[in-house]
Amino acid sequence: MTETIRPTPAAIRAFRAENAKMRERDIAARLGVSEAALVAAEVGISAIRIDADANRFLERIASLGEVMALSRNESAVHEKIGVYENIKSGVQAAIVLGENIDLRIFPTRWAHGFAVTKTDEAQTRLSLQFFDKAGNAVHKVHLRPASNVEAYSALVADLQLEDQSQDFAEDFSGYDKDEIDGDVSRDELRDHWSRMTDTHQFFGMLKRLKIGRQAAIRAVGEDYAWKLDAGAVVEMMQACVSEGLPIMCFVANEGTVQIHSGPIFNVATMGPWVNIMDPTFHLHLRQDHIAETWAVRKPTKDGHVTSLEAYNAKGEMIIQFFGKRKEGFDERRDWRAIIKNLTRADASVAA
Repeated sequence: MTETIRPTPAAIRAFRAENAKMRERDIAARLGVSEAALVAAEVGISAIRIDADANRFLERIASLGEVMALSRNESAVHEKIGVYENIKSGVQAAIVLGENIDLRIFPTRWAHGFAVTKTDEAQTRLSLQFFDKAGNAVHKVHLRPASNVEAYSALVADLQLEDQSQDFAEDFSGYDKDEIDGDVSRDELRDHWSRMTDTHQFFGMLKRLKIGRQAAIRAVGEDYAWKLDAGAVVEMMQACVSEGLPIMCFVANEGTVQIHSGPIFNVATMGPWVNIMDPTFHLHLRQDHIAETWAVRKPTKDGHVTSLEAYNAKGEMIIQFFGKRKEGFDERRDWRAIIKNLTRADASVAA
């Protein structure tokens, strides 16, 4: 058996130079390293190692003014242009509740940070990039023409680490998720499901019953969850554009949940990607990564709330949508109507 030899930082840089038009995630996959290892290989050249403490980052980020916040997972890229504001720090969880930038951050998952400078065609692009211990991106901030570059430089100087090595070692410990099987009956699941009074209770319910999210959705019954056609996400987007209906769009990874709240205007497909390209919101979603799409109905004290959820082949949620609503008010009837009228899968597993 041939043992795979990990490329050195110099070899990583050489490969990137030879494949300048290749996407970074594709380069990382080709080389068998994480995206963070690609960035680390540039330390001392175009990258600086900085403290990955999310709360230290949040203390300073508002000073940069308008930026682009980017959070992604393997199948969806969520970009919002705006200002970090209404920030609440915390050890286990931190929140950004700005008009455009809306985040839920889990600081214990932020492990590595870099300030990155890229120059191409006489244009210099500055960014802050944060990764988990496995080297997967959890959050990035890209400066815009209106950003405060002096504040950026001061932030980088303040957060710069003594360790400026180019080597990177991925740590996958704690990422192996055991198969969850609580052997829950449908009646027990439905009883707990029916007694929810807030959508935020859903995760706690799954944890108590020791059942996975997708398993629960498949089992609960069609009055609470029904399977949709593979094209349901695009169908929903187009209907919302047509009706001017504001939505909430959630993309999550190990360290960050990023949210868009508002209408969408420009939806277009290109190859396997479906893209939203609006003035302050960009979404890039790999349709070919979606294995199952579900409409999910959860009870709350304000009546039931309906989400559209897309899952990959591993059973991981790629993206989630709601109709935009205010706490204490009923869900919008037009959102319910759009979800109800989406094309259903030929045979629902939940039936």
